[in-house]
Amino acid sequence: MLACFIIIMGDETMIKRERYLTKIREFYDVDLIKVITGIRRCGKSILLKQIIEELKEFGIKEENIIYINFEDVEYSFIKNYLDLNKYVKEKIKNDEKYYLFFDEIQNVDKWEKVINSFKATLNVSLFITGSNSNLLSSELSTLLSGRYISFKIAPFSFSEIVALRNISGKNELEDAFNDYLLWGGMPQRFEFKSIDGTKTYLSDLFDAIVLKDIVKRHSIKNINLFQRVMEYLVTNPSQTFSPTNMINEFTKEKIPISSKTIYECLDYAESSFLMSRVSTYDIRGKRILSRKDKYYLVDLGLGQILNINKKTQFGAYLENIVYNELICRGYNVSIGNNNGKEIDFIAVKHNQKEYYQVTYELSNKSIEEREFGAYDNIDDNYPKYVISTDKLDYSQNGIIHKNIIDWLLESK
Repeated sequence: MLACFIIIMGDETMIKRERYLTKIREFYDVDLIKVITGIRRCGKSILLKQIIEELKEFGIKEENIIYINFEDVEYSFIKNYLDLNKYVKEKIKNDEKYYLFFDEIQNVDKWEKVINSFKATLNVSLFITGSNSNLLSSELSTLLSGRYISFKIAPFSFSEIVALRNISGKNELEDAFNDYLLWGGMPQRFEFKSIDGTKTYLSDLFDAIVLKDIVKRHSIKNINLFQRVMEYLVTNPSQTFSPTNMINEFTKEKIPISSKTIYECLDYAESSFLMSRVSTYDIRGKRILSRKDKYYLVDLGLGQILNINKKTQFGAYLENIVYNELICRGYNVSIGNNNGKEIDFIAVKHNQKEYYQVTYELSNKSIEEREFGAYDNIDDNYPKYVISTDKLDYSQNGIIHKNIIDWLLESK
């Protein structure tokens, strides 16, 4: 199981996000801008505070640390890069090294100008966060070329939730997993004890992502249509995307829509980190297949709140969880096509490859043959897994079967 630590910061009890701190720690004093991205409320601010606490433990003086959260009304007077430049210059009193933390930097107009200026002219280590992938758009990446390193942060993984809630018993683990399967791992949701409280929080969060991070930023005019498209997307995760099917579905409801509009909405969902697009790789042809993409939710709770009067797709949800976990573990992930048979995931890290099939249950011989048979004719020696909720071990022919809870709690 991933090593996790509970820490107290002020009045808050939280999990120390060691998976990310381990990656960032070696860059604390490196002359690169540390860019931390992720969906709204996934824990970026808390991570910055944990970095700040570590710096203090390492002997950095508090007056040499400048932290600004641009969603805090206290800093509403900082509207553009000139305001930020003035504020920071007034805070820096000497030639010692300062550590600058700018949370949700995208709220500052032309922020990139002052960030580059700070890096070029001051003795500082810079950390910035943002809730939109446009933070590192192609134009901005060119502007900051060679000057930054990025880290993508996700909501709590299952192992972090287990540590946070101090869960150990088998029944408790299963209850926690079933809760995670439906309501995800957004950190603040664990402050609510009831399902109604969780639903209200996640609904408000989803509205904030859609209205503030997407509609406002992209000046969307037809908000009702956009919300309807988003509802369709987030309640159908882990499916091979077909604009034709979506258009037909909307046509039944007498809602006119074009494929161009659909793809724009998908781009917006990706840019806000609400969903991730995954391409299909033809194993035999060794090429990416066009129009065979799948989309996965960054957090299942944000789909479940809109899943009204629909049957819960447990198999699709399980697949989504495995995808998110592989990303958190640092893998590059694609979907595999093996002579027409779909392999759910090909995961690559450090030139090592792993294959994954995911199904909710191996409930009969037909499903067992389908899942294990997906690997037919793949004769390399890379590990091949089938993940399910089954407690019995179905491993066969060198293919490893894993229970989903056991796999999620492995240390990788």
